[in-house]
Amino acid sequence: MTIVRDALLSELGTQRRRVVATLAGLPDEALTRSVLPSAWSPLGMVRHLTHDVERFWFRGVVAGERLALPTDDEVWHPTTWPEARAVVEAYEAAAARSDAVIESTPLEALPSAEAMAMYPWAPARSMLETVLHVITETATHAGHLDIARELLDGHQHLVLTDFADPTAGSADAPGTGPT
Repeated sequence: MTIVRDALLSELGTQRRRVVATLAGLPDEALTRSVLPSAWSPLGMVRHLTHDVERFWFRGVVAGERLALPTDDEVWHPTTWPEARAVVEAYEAAAARSDAVIESTPLEALPSAEAMAMYPWAPARSMLETVLHVITETATHAGHLDIARELLDGHQHLVLTDFADPTAGSADAPGTGPT
């Protein structure tokens, strides 16, 4: 590992944990309920991060696997919602698989010609650029989930608390509950 790769994996892990932590304590009904005009739900967002971000970018584009990707409706609005725990476990498994791809691929590596033929709409980014893109997308969606969570039950995640309080992120940490 390199310092750069370690830093990338650390930050990506931080953002992924934020996504999962934001769901903690929400009842099942709230996890599949939309409170925004775009109509996505918290579980839909995690399914998007699983399939359209982790699986697509690392397994599909970087590793060159041919994926049977679900449709947008299957990701965001399935006819029957899987159990919340199953959605989180699928996200965590996809993240672990992504980490293995990140750890085994040179940061300067570009997608193979075969991968680009399978996914011609994907930009030919280096591994470094891909990881930075996924960190940005995951952090952005973690912020979206923070907004949805606050609208659903008043829970707020205060970023500065993470730096000032080593227990931040736990269910009983100051600044992480309703204010």
